[in-house]
Amino acid sequence: MKINKIFIPFLFFSCVALGIVIGGLINYPSTKMAFSKNNYKTKLNRLLYFIDKEYVDDVKTDSIVDLTVTNILANLDPHSVYVPRSEQTAVAESMKGDFVGIGVNFYSYNDTIAVIKPIENGPAQKAGIKEGDRILYADDFKLFGKKLKNEVLYSKLRGEKDSEVTLTVYRKSENKQLKVKIKRDIVPIKSVDAAILLNNTTGYIKINRFAETTAQEFHFALLKLKKSGINSLVIDLRENGGGLMEMTIQIADELLKDKELIVFTKNKKGNIDKTYATNDGDFETGRVSILIDENSASASEILAGAIQDNDRGTIYGRRSFGKGLVQREMNFEDGSAVRLTIARYYTPSGRSIQKPYKKGNSRDYFKESEDRFASGELYEKGKMKISDSLKFKTKKGRIVYGGGGIVPDVFIPLEVTYGDESLEYILQTGIVGHFVFEQLDHNRNTFKGLNLEQFQAKMNGNQYYVNQFEKYMYKIGATIDLNYNKVIVNRYITAEFARQLFGENQYYQILLKEDKMIKAVLK
Repeated sequence: MKINKIFIPFLFFSCVALGIVIGGLINYPSTKMAFSKNNYKTKLNRLLYFIDKEYVDDVKTDSIVDLTVTNILANLDPHSVYVPRSEQTAVAESMKGDFVGIGVNFYSYNDTIAVIKPIENGPAQKAGIKEGDRILYADDFKLFGKKLKNEVLYSKLRGEKDSEVTLTVYRKSENKQLKVKIKRDIVPIKSVDAAILLNNTTGYIKINRFAETTAQEFHFALLKLKKSGINSLVIDLRENGGGLMEMTIQIADELLKDKELIVFTKNKKGNIDKTYATNDGDFETGRVSILIDENSASASEILAGAIQDNDRGTIYGRRSFGKGLVQREMNFEDGSAVRLTIARYYTPSGRSIQKPYKKGNSRDYFKESEDRFASGELYEKGKMKISDSLKFKTKKGRIVYGGGGIVPDVFIPLEVTYGDESLEYILQTGIVGHFVFEQLDHNRNTFKGLNLEQFQAKMNGNQYYVNQFEKYMYKIGATIDLNYNKVIVNRYITAEFARQLFGENQYYQILLKEDKMIKAVLK
């Protein structure tokens, strides 16, 4: 398979806790001021002052500072990072779990803002915005015919709570323009994607990240499933890059009994901080299964490690990413932030699952994930690299390993054929969503009036959309041979159609029916 112009990111969210303080710049009135010869803390400030006052050309000093901070942190560990102001707002909102805006899922389609789906019960849906609408103007600001930066677009659609914006939209289905006044409101960014029944006694919860609202979302989802009579719970942490440690601790507390160790951290002074479960859990008995893959990291690994080391449940999947470092975040006055590693965390058995790294060499560190494709580890358990010198024992004496991720109890290989690894990740990106939207936009009446069962019958064995997807990928710069993976591709496409036509739960109902990990759990 040849992939061009496609970048498949590995998502890694750092654990965010309290802040650290980093000194700001100081303006010096004279180049003759006395500086300590060995005072490295003032050297950068002095250099910036010289550049600002004496350099022959005008230079944006703030961009130099950004670059300097980035390079300093790059010489530490791979997870100590600088987040510029342009990115920090989106990251902060993702971790907060909500934002104030109109509430639509959209993307730029032919230089126009196309609504994929208004968020359920959000301001836009309540005001009458529909799937397929094109947003032409926000008040008098033109949104079509030009490429807008995200921050500009967001500034027009987001704002203060209860503030109003008038959208001019083109409704293709009715071939007319209309004006819609929307009052902005708080819009949730869900971290629990789905909570559904796999069968009469097995519940399933999908967590995409650990944000401020995740523990509460999980709790409500769990109570809902318990009312349905479940005695077995599957928690899906695949592609979950982590987030807030506090949230994963609260979720672990739902599953573990009183005084069972969840995690402990150790800082540079050797101080150890242990966190135990309480007696407040709502699912302390009953079967627990955790699904992980090579992109499950950080907080996901804390939860999986706590369940595994306490012999509370079974871990299914492939070796997780291997991030055992804890970050603390500090926001600068200009809106940027730094995340600095301040401790290592350890699972209850005492193992660090942090994979090896060399300071100042993050490239090889992240490339290790790519190397798992080449080694065949994602297809054969025997090719997994495990250090025999890092053996630990669970509460019941089972052997587990440290030094490079959580090794699952039950290995499940990738679904796609060997050599087509990138396809599985493409299918989980927004590319499939954009393809499906364009198909619906071309002829939305194809599925008009169908319920879920009728829709599934229509899509069953239908290769038309698979063939169209292959052409679509070629058009955007990727040449993919789908001959050996058409069944899998069709499943993802069908599930995405269901998401845009019916909702998130219906997406997972279809996607999980033939999922290898789910089949292993239910077996």
